Amino acid sequence: MIKKNFLSAEWRNLIMANYSVNPVQLQEFIPSKTELDSWNGIHYVSLVGFLFLNTKVLGIRIPFHKNFEEVNLRFYVKRKSEGEWRRGVVFIKEIVPRRAIALVANNFYNEKYQSLPMKHFISDRELFVAEYHWKFNRQWNSLCAQSSSAPLQIAPGSEEEFITEHYWGYNKVSNEVTTEYKVEHEKWMVRQVRDYSICCDFAGLYGGQFSSLMQAKPISVFIAEGSTVNVKTGIRI
Repeated sequence: MIKKNFLSAEWRNLIMANYSVNPVQLQEFIPSKTELDSWNGIHYVSLVGFLFLNTKVLGIRIPFHKNFEEVNLRFYVKRKSEGEWRRGVVFIKEIVPRRAIALVANNFYNEKYQSLPMKHFISDRELFVAEYHWKFNRQWNSLCAQSSSAPLQIAPGSEEEFITEHYWGYNKVSNEVTTEYKVEHEKWMVRQVRDYSICCDFAGLYGGQFSSLMQAKPISVFIAEGSTVNVKTGIRI
């Protein structure tokens, strides 16, 4: 069956900060019929900030909801279907600046969206600079990165490929029911990061099991250029 586009947009200037975690920290979030995915034995969570641009829902532009920021914390799973592995992403929480976006995503996809004040800064002069900021409990959190390199193709088998090449989304509806949806986009190019800063209340936003990330250093941080993206209508499995 051909699935319709539920959402189409551009995802641009993605800062991806990737942390190693103990699989035990993720157990309660794993959707049924999926299992944790790993790269070289490492289980990752990624703090990701990016821009949604030219957004359409069911082919329709929603006034004042076309361009906006998003910051999410996600981890990686896989599911075997028709003899092949489908590699996917599970979002622990997604932060956006518009309440209507959160309402639609939570109702249609059982996502964990939260609406908070947000702002961003992008510059491509002597250095490429991307910054994402969100206000939680009266404090501004931030995810910022700088790059002096041009975008490069992702090497096959690399960590960057593992982080970016997941083309399915999974949501835990209940202990028995999972929502699965396909995400279509071309392969992304990435910039190597020369400096970054992260100020995030992981415990307050995502739960006490992630409090260790507040002092942890990410294994890697890079900037993905992004592309046009189509999110297909989901199904329950």
